[in-house]
Amino acid sequence: MLAPQRQQVILELVRVQGAVRVGDLVRELGVSDMTIRRDLEVLAERGLLAKVHGGATSMGPGSTDEPGFAAKSVQQQEEKEVIARRAAAMVEPGIAVALSGGTTTWRLAHHLVNIPGLTVVTNSVRVADVFHRSGRADHTVVLTGGVRTPSDALVGPVAVAAIRLLNVDLLLLGVHGMSTHAGFTTPNLMEAETDRALVEAASRLVVLADHTKWGTIGISTIAQLGEADVLVSDAGLSPFARQALADHVGDLVIAGRGDGA
Repeated sequence: MLAPQRQQVILELVRVQGAVRVGDLVRELGVSDMTIRRDLEVLAERGLLAKVHGGATSMGPGSTDEPGFAAKSVQQQEEKEVIARRAAAMVEPGIAVALSGGTTTWRLAHHLVNIPGLTVVTNSVRVADVFHRSGRADHTVVLTGGVRTPSDALVGPVAVAAIRLLNVDLLLLGVHGMSTHAGFTTPNLMEAETDRALVEAASRLVVLADHTKWGTIGISTIAQLGEADVLVSDAGLSPFARQALADHVGDLVIAGRGDGA
């Protein structure tokens, strides 16, 4: 394999996995340790990846980079919709359900308004507004207080204190990123604390994450992969990511266009 071909393989592995190790690349590509290190040097000099001790990582957005709700709402719209439809099918009438902030949970809220008798706990202004506009008298919505983030989630000690008084049957959690070593993450430290409180309040955790979240790592971990009873993603998730996630989460669900239709 020529150097440019080998380097393209390395870049693809970094894109899919978020990070690579020199030893793994030596075994995968059948070349020497020195050759791999030279390849990583070339790619790092071109700004295509970041060298770290023993390997390399993606040059994606920083761990504290947090796009606003409007920016995120136009990204992966089709994937978020199929994920939302599939997740909505897991929600039974009459239960207490919590929804975290995020554009995928916001899409999910539009499907949950048709399920009767729900008690909805959320720290998302946008999610609460969807239920408010539905006008259903059989829904109870508990909106926590707190400091508003760029993603229109209410976070901080006020939100955490409110959530710790509650118990819910099911948490539907949106995340910024996911990886095998960092788990489910967010770029906002206070949002991580609030989301952790939601995880502790729930009997069952369902994480909603489209394929672009794989390999993205925010500064703070919300939960480890193994804490998710179910992870709902989309068909864009690579075979490598599917296997890695299936080895950790309780149940990996790949949503398709026909789900919930």
